[in-house]
Amino acid sequence: MKKTEKHSCGCCEKTTSRTETERKKLIHRLNRIEGQIRGIRGMIEKDAYCADILVQSAAVNAAVNSFNKDLIASHIRGCVARDIREGNDEVIDELVATLQKLMK
Repeated sequence: MKKTEKHSCGCCEKTTSRTETERKKLIHRLNRIEGQIRGIRGMIEKDAYCADILVQSAAVNAAVNSFNKDLIASHIRGCVARDIREGNDEVIDELVATLQKLMK
């Protein structure tokens, strides 16, 4: 994975280059999660039973957590390892801060 200095949206300073396969896999998972969210919205619109909606909501949480675990593993193996090898130890503080946000 490759870090570049500018991101096209202007909101971030770093980017990660991914293979087309990696990108498609991440987008596919997000599309499935988006579909689950739309399903929950439909349940609300149809006045579905609260417990049934909560079960679906828990499934979405599990899917997002799984997505995050895979992405953080990829980040550590790629970006973090590379930066440490290049002597950029600040990446460790960034990783700690990211993990703290994920564990809220």
